[in-house]
This record gives sequence, C-alpha cells and structure tokens, in this order.
Amino acid sequence: MVLFAFVCDLIGYLTGKTRLFEVSWWNMCVATVAIFVAIIFGQFEAGLAKPYDLAKSVLNLHTLIGWSLSGIIAAITAWRYVLRSKNPHKLPFHYIAAGVILTGIVGVQVYLGDELVWVYGLHTVPVVEAVKDGLLP
Repeated sequence: MVLFAFVCDLIGYLTGKTRLFEVSWWNMCVATVAIFVAIIFGQFEAGLAKPYDLAKSVLNLHTLIGWSLSGIIAAITAWRYVLRSKNPHKLPFHYIAAGVILTGIVGVQVYLGDELVWVYGLHTVPVVEAVKDGLLP
C-alpha cells in the first residue's frame, strides 16, 4: 500500500494529475492501520517460530524495522494530512523525497522477511523438525 501510494504521488507530481494525490492519501491512511495489524501478527508468528541462533539477528532487525516503520508511516501520514489540509492539489518535493526513503526502508524490510523464510527457513517443515529434534542450536 505504501509503495502504491508513493507511485501515485510520484506520477501525480510529475504529470500534474492531482486526483492521484487523493488515491495516495487514502492508501496511506489504510497503510497506517494495516502496519499495526501486520506487526501484531508478525509478533505472534515470531513467537511461534522458535528461531535458531543464526536467524535471531535477522529476526531482531526485521522486528526493529517493522516497529520503526509503524511510527514512520504514521508520521508521514500525519504530515500528508497537514499538506492535504493546506492544498490538496500540491505536494512539495520534500514529501516525495521522504517517499523515496520510505520505499527504501520497506524494500529492506521485505528483503529481511524473505531472507527469514527462504534462507533461514523459519516456519518451514524441515527447519521446524530440526529445531524440535535439537539439530539446530
């Protein structure tokens, strides 16, 4: 949702199609709520994962970035609300730059989540069985 909101903002900024700003605004509102739901489910999932030592540092970083993203997305949405209140048909370049940074952070978060599943095998049957059998530290 955040990435789609950024794309809408960028296209609206470059082309002058300000209706895309409205689409982006509502996507950011939903994303602000959705990130908290995702974090809650992620915390439950991390608690069930029983990560082994090698995966713990990646899981901790993934958790830290997830909680940070909730605050960052809420702050950017609040900033967007103020901008929208002043002039709904214009966005400053600084907001677009913040969107680029936010997109980068989301990309890192997705990469870490993929790494937890595809590299470290968290929640995959062979790894869960190996942890139960004591084969992984």
